[in-house]
Amino acid sequence: MGNSAIKSHLETSQKTGVFQLTGKGLQEFPEELQKLTANLRTVDVSNNKIASLPPSIGNFLQMKSLTLNSNKLTSLPSELSKLRKLETLSVSGNLLQGLPSSLGQLRALRTLNLAGNQIREFPPGLGTLRMLDLLDLSKNHIRVVPAEIAALQAIEINLNQNQISEVCAEVSSCPRLKVLRLEENCLELTSIPIAILSQSQVSLLSLEGNLFQVKRMRELEGYEQYMERFTATKKKFS
Repeated sequence: MGNSAIKSHLETSQKTGVFQLTGKGLQEFPEELQKLTANLRTVDVSNNKIASLPPSIGNFLQMKSLTLNSNKLTSLPSELSKLRKLETLSVSGNLLQGLPSSLGQLRALRTLNLAGNQIREFPPGLGTLRMLDLLDLSKNHIRVVPAEIAALQAIEINLNQNQISEVCAEVSSCPRLKVLRLEENCLELTSIPIAILSQSQVSLLSLEGNLFQVKRMRELEGYEQYMERFTATKKKFS
């Protein structure tokens, strides 16, 4: 990728606050962007070959959206936590195994997309993200949904295509959770906590592709309460 091409993009970004350079074989996060730390709000460098982010990523204090899908990232720097205006962080299709604990300081974050990585455990410390609407952890290697999930403020949690065989009852305590996606995992019918059906706010529980037929959910205690929420939500949007 020639510097002249980056230069022309920089001139546009100076005016618009948006830098987009996807599928250009970039090996590293463009250093030249440091000249625009004062006004860059949106950066998308998806479909490149970026293996790491520099600590200087923390200088983009106006950044609202950072998209790094389909790169070669194995970790994220703790300096990301300085981006206090960041609303969208999307790093799907990388090689991440975990997150820095400081990520919980991104108080403005609404969307966190971690799909298609190498994550084996449900990331701890996300309960401080009070504005979080969507957490996407699909296509990872997670086996257990732990009790700490109760602190999460997300409206939707996507855990499709993991290796989950155990879901804690505490998930029913998530204060804003409406959509829980658990398709194509390793769940038995007995692994579904009754509390999700009878006591939670969840109005869409997606369970296709597990170790039981979805219609057998009708056998579970609390199924009727769940269906009342499901139907009410459907009516609202129809």
